[in-house]
Amino acid sequence: MTDAELQFFMGHEAALPIYAALREEIFSRWPDTELRAAKTQLTFKARYGFAFVSTRRMGRRCPEVFIIVSFGLGRELRHPRIFAASEPYPGRWTHHCVVSSPEEADGELMAWLDEARSFALTK
Repeated sequence: MTDAELQFFMGHEAALPIYAALREEIFSRWPDTELRAAKTQLTFKARYGFAFVSTRRMGRRCPEVFIIVSFGLGRELRHPRIFAASEPYPGRWTHHCVVSSPEEADGELMAWLDEARSFALTK
């Protein structure tokens, strides 16, 4: 993990194991992924960003320890794990998923990120 990633989690250190599990899954599946760290989010990029990690609280439903994984699809995904979804542009849906344990970086989430990655590569 880079210094920039560790710095991003300052004040949210308890969420690092969750992020580490997600990060490991992403890089094991797509080793050519680029990572960009900014003040408010971490971005995993193929050609464009396909997975975005933040720690901002999205309402009262967030558990004490969590990360928000956001991703874009060409369709709306309705699922209990999706905290919120919006269509900022026609045919581009942004989804937010609350991930509160390393085990939630599972096959289901990774399948959505695979779809998001493919979608990002077609833009």
